[in-house]
Amino acid sequence: MKHRLQRRWMFALAAFTLAVTALFGLFAMVFVYTVEDRFLERLLQQEAQAQAAQLAANGRYGATGSDFISLHLSAASLPADLARVLATDPQRREVAGDDGRHYHLLALQTAAAPPWLVAEVSQQLIVRPIRADLLRWLGGWGLCMVALALLLGWWLARRVTAPLEALALRVAQASPQRLSAAVGDGLSHGLSRGLGDNEIGAVARAFDALLGRTQAFIEREQAFTRDASHELRTPLAVLRLSIERLQADTPAAAPAQRQLAALLAATLLMEQTVATLLLLAREDDAPSAAGCTQTTGRVAEPVALLPLVEHWVLAHAGWLDRQAMTLDIQLQRHDQLKLPAAVLQLAISSLLGNAFAHGSPGGQVVLAFGGGALLVRNPGPALPPQTGADFGKGEHSTGDGLGLAILQRLLESRGGRLRLSHADGITTAAVDAGGAWSDA
Repeated sequence: MKHRLQRRWMFALAAFTLAVTALFGLFAMVFVYTVEDRFLERLLQQEAQAQAAQLAANGRYGATGSDFISLHLSAASLPADLARVLATDPQRREVAGDDGRHYHLLALQTAAAPPWLVAEVSQQLIVRPIRADLLRWLGGWGLCMVALALLLGWWLARRVTAPLEALALRVAQASPQRLSAAVGDGLSHGLSRGLGDNEIGAVARAFDALLGRTQAFIEREQAFTRDASHELRTPLAVLRLSIERLQADTPAAAPAQRQLAALLAATLLMEQTVATLLLLAREDDAPSAAGCTQTTGRVAEPVALLPLVEHWVLAHAGWLDRQAMTLDIQLQRHDQLKLPAAVLQLAISSLLGNAFAHGSPGGQVVLAFGGGALLVRNPGPALPPQTGADFGKGEHSTGDGLGLAILQRLLESRGGRLRLSHADGITTAAVDAGGAWSDA
C-alpha cells in the first residue's frame, strides 16, 4: 500500500509537470512564430506605404527598398511555386515554396488581385534555423522539471505515507493483549504517538479513544468471565456430584433412577454449555486450556482425536453404563484435526451428550472419521429446522438448539465448522477444520 501511494503521488506530479511543460512549450513556439510573422508583415506594410507614396507622386510604382521584397504587377511574374498556390487559394498570405523558399505577400489594391508585394524570407527567418535547438532546449528543461516533480512527489509521498505506515503497523499490532501498552497512561503513548497535530494524528487519536473504550470493555468481560467461571462451574460440579451419589445410593430398579439420569444428563449439558461459553469469550491467541498447546489466531497444530474421546469416555463411564444406547468408536490413532484441543474436547462432549440425550433408545452412537471431519452418528428423528442456527429457539424446542449454535460459533471462531444432516433415520454431526467433508 505504501509503495502504491508513493507511485501514485509521483505519477500524478510527473504527469502534471509534463502536461504544463508541454503546454508552455507549445505557447513558446507559437509566440516566437507569431512575433516573426508580425515582424515580416510589418516590413511589407512599410513597403506598401512607400509604394503608395511613389504612386501618388509619380503615377507609377517604384523599386522596392529591400532586396528580398519584389513587386509583381501581374500573376504572370510571380514565382511558379507561389503562382500555383494562389491559383487554388487566392486568399493565402503566407506560402511555403519549393526548395526551402518561404513567401509572405501583400496585395496593394484588393485582397486577391495584383499588384502584389512578395517577400521571399527564407534567408530572413530566425525561428526555422534554430527550431531544432529550441525544441531540444524545451525538451531538456521539460525532462528536468519532470525529474524534479518525481523527486518532489517521492518526498511528499514519504512525508504522507510514513505516518500512515506507522499508524497501520500500530493498529495491526494493537491486539487486546497489547491495548494497555498501546494506550499507556494517556493518549500520548498510544497510536497517535509522534504523529503530530494533523489529519493523520486526528485519526490516530480517534483510534486511541476507541482502543481505550475497547480496553475497558475487555477488562469488564474478563472480570465477568472470571466470576462466571467460579459462580457457574462450581455449583454445577456440586450438583453433578450430588446426583451421581444419589444414583449410587438408589437401587437400580427404583423409579427415581430415570429422573436422576435425566437430571445428570441436563447437568452435564449445562456444564458443557458453560465451558463452551467461557472458551468462546477468550481471545484466539490466549492459551486454550491448561495442558493444551497455545494457538495464535486461527492456526493450531493437528490434534489426535482418539485420546480426547478416551478421556471423555473415562470421565463419563458411570453415566454411559446407565444409558439406553451404546457407543461405537471407529477412530484410528492417526485421525487428527487442526483445531485447538480444548475446542475439540468441548465439541466431542457436546455432540456425544446430544446424541445420547436425543437418540432413539436401543440404538447405537457411532463416532468415526471421514472426509477430513469428525463424524457423530445416531439414530433418531429429523432435526428441527432451526437446529444449529444462531440462538435459534423454536416454539417446540427440545433444548438442544442453543448449545449447538454456541458450539458452531466456537468452532467458526477457531477456523472450524459444524455441519448437521439427517438421512434414513440417522442424524450426522460433522466437525472439520474448514475443509470439505462427506458422509463417506
